[in-house]
Amino acid sequence: MRLRLPEERPKEPPTGYKIAHPVLSQDGTRAGFTGVSLGGALPYGVVDEASCVYGRRHRAPHRRCDCGFHCVHESSVAEAMLCTAEHRAAVLLEVSVLGAYIRFERGFRYARQRVRSAGVGPCGCGAVAAALADAGWGRPGWRVLTAACAGCLRGRTSLSLASFARLAGAGLRVRAAGVEALEGAATGPGGAATGPGVAELVAEAALLQARLDWFQSQLGRLHDRGTQG
Repeated sequence: MRLRLPEERPKEPPTGYKIAHPVLSQDGTRAGFTGVSLGGALPYGVVDEASCVYGRRHRAPHRRCDCGFHCVHESSVAEAMLCTAEHRAAVLLEVSVLGAYIRFERGFRYARQRVRSAGVGPCGCGAVAAALADAGWGRPGWRVLTAACAGCLRGRTSLSLASFARLAGAGLRVRAAGVEALEGAATGPGGAATGPGVAELVAEAALLQARLDWFQSQLGRLHDRGTQG
């Protein structure tokens, strides 16, 4: 006689928390996330379905495997992971647990998820993040992004937080520490799109100014070299 695990049928999808690295596809047309541990080699979208990282044909999550998405119940537990040196550049995700799941004492292992929001930490210099910029490493076909302020972009491939949210789609909200959440598109009564909000326009303007300052500095260096030659 085989014991069966108890089944849950919640009215609303459970909420969980995890950390991940934001990523941008090589051609710049897609945005998503990649995990920090077991599933780090398989970037995923805002709404996505898990597969077995070992290439087995069973559906995730399988009771005799550790495949599937993972998250914890409490945001404070996920935030604590950001204190370690190797995870300082990761972002905090709030997710909806979809499909079949296995509940553990500290979290879930589950089949599908929707990333509802992403919390971005400060730039490496300590300033509030205005963008997500090329971190200098990645996965095949994907650039990993990290928080950057307008003054630290220095010509790197980058997206404003609102642009990343818009590119990722599915209503993802992205928030920098101390800044209100930015969505891909603001909506009015009835869900109609109303265009970018004030916070998004301010962030975009700051990035444009930073890029102009960088190009001007590069032009100044070229001019100095020309006069010296």
